Amino acid sequence: MYGTPHIVSDVMTRTVASVDRWASFKVIVGMMQDRGVSALPVLGGDGRVVGVVSEADLLPTEELRDSPEEGYALLRRPADMAKAGAVTAGDLMSSPAITVSANATLAEAARTMAREKVKRLPVVDEAGLLAGIVSRADLLKVFLRDDHDIAEEIRHEIVSYLFPLTSSAIQVDVHDGVATLTGQVRDTSLVPVAARLVRAVEGVVDVEFELTRGMSVH
Repeated sequence: MYGTPHIVSDVMTRTVASVDRWASFKVIVGMMQDRGVSALPVLGGDGRVVGVVSEADLLPTEELRDSPEEGYALLRRPADMAKAGAVTAGDLMSSPAITVSANATLAEAARTMAREKVKRLPVVDEAGLLAGIVSRADLLKVFLRDDHDIAEEIRHEIVSYLFPLTSSAIQVDVHDGVATLTGQVRDTSLVPVAARLVRAVEGVVDVEFELTRGMSVH
């Protein structure tokens, strides 16, 4: 597949800082600062991800500590009040954890992030154990693919498949992720299909077509 990163395991960070549900507030804050992260997966005794504790989960305690009167006014939700007095990851975390499979497509991970309004997802393997973490920035890595690699994938996996008899008459150019297909095809009804497939290629930003009917083959 010409090096296309199609699934989460291709782009995720494999070395992940995590805590158990008994980790203290101070330990959590210290690990976030040491690792330069804003959230940590929380693991149960069997190693499965049971929740995620983020800076947002820690803020109620900070608001209450900084100004008790204002803090109580700000903490109107029961969940925030509970977290304001929490001291362990198990009490502070957001649960159940929103995770993604290591074998999920990048599109699936992106949809989950958008739907759940989160910036990162713990990645789990087939046994449900923590395998890594994937962030919005990781999903955007596909747009750093080399233009030549993108063009090769389009030529070999789309053009040669949809237009086998006229593929040599179709030129594929990619510049800054924008793919342009020019030339002649026998069946222009397949152009919309080609458009959908090309747009699905990892790293493609946009698609332009300049294909005309021609190259009749007898």
